Amino acid sequence: MTASAPEFLPFVRPEIDAATIAEVGKVLASGWITSGPKMQAFEAALSELFGGRPVRTFANGSATMEIALRIADIGPGDEVITTPITWVATANVVLTVGARPVFVDIDPRTRNIDLDAVEAAITPRTRAIMPVYLSGLPVDMDRLYAIAARHKLRVIEDAAQAIDSRWRGQRIGAFGDLVSFSFQANKNITSVEGGCLVMNTPEEALRAERLRLQGVIRTGLDGMDVEEPGGKFNLTDVNAVIGLSQLGKLDAITARRAELAETYFRCAADAGLAELGIELPLPLDPQVATTNWHMFQVVLPTDRLQGGAPDARRLVMEAMCERGIGTGVHYPSVHLFTYYRSLGWREGMLPHAERIGRGIVTLPLFPAMQASDVERVCATLSETCKRLSK
Repeated sequence: MTASAPEFLPFVRPEIDAATIAEVGKVLASGWITSGPKMQAFEAALSELFGGRPVRTFANGSATMEIALRIADIGPGDEVITTPITWVATANVVLTVGARPVFVDIDPRTRNIDLDAVEAAITPRTRAIMPVYLSGLPVDMDRLYAIAARHKLRVIEDAAQAIDSRWRGQRIGAFGDLVSFSFQANKNITSVEGGCLVMNTPEEALRAERLRLQGVIRTGLDGMDVEEPGGKFNLTDVNAVIGLSQLGKLDAITARRAELAETYFRCAADAGLAELGIELPLPLDPQVATTNWHMFQVVLPTDRLQGGAPDARRLVMEAMCERGIGTGVHYPSVHLFTYYRSLGWREGMLPHAERIGRGIVTLPLFPAMQASDVERVCATLSETCKRLSK
């Protein structure tokens, strides 16, 4: 009798429990399914999480960044410095408001934006810095805000992946300037689709409210006006009630992900991944920075593998999939996409980002995984890379 193949292991699996599904049912039965009391409760809970700062929710984590740029009054003729190793929305929203994204290279150890490169790229047109916390890992927040203060720049933190990450013990979002989070389906907590923006003042929050719903200002039962156009970015109560339930599990989710990350480091050592030239995430000093382990990413030694830089990662991912293990790519370097090449970006301009973007692979990581799953992933990756070695 042949042994059955192991169950396919995706790189992420959202977990929505029966109690949450029941709460969604109650919202659907209530007759109020768009933005309403559940959205307001979700915003209040998020505000409490972030130390009482004003928080507004949105339909997705791209809208949050667009609204942040508009709150900062960034538009045509302005420049925003950001990283190319990100979901393309980070750069796209800068273009949406008429500004220009300026990519700088990354630190190859953290895979986050290189703050030396940020400071070197500042010009009289620079209005903001938009760092991205890849896999939930913050940049050096002290230095980031020192640079911003010195040059009188706004900071729009793309913290889409960083819910419950911390810097010097403080939760990301509990301090800083404008901080954007995503609750999309693969995030540590999800509302299926959604996001939130943490702001500084009630005035910013009021403007965000208006901009997320066409800019409409209501007075009384029948008064309506628009002083500046907005979009249609509101979060529904259906999404909000899912987010509320997930938020209540945040501590447990973060703790479980940290346990799995520790298991990954142990299993990676047992499988000899480093000896094969596979780069692991940077070990952290918990007194300085802690990540929520949104993803566990490795960088493949594409120069040592069959197919080289153009094909090696695909061959590894295909082989892993054949063995029942899902993987992802987060992210190829944005500046090499066709549209951004049309704006003047070229290969060779950002060498660290280009190398990481060619070789980075996201391995499975979600709370329901077991240690045996992690062992299987590391062993399979090791075997695959040995087989595909030149």
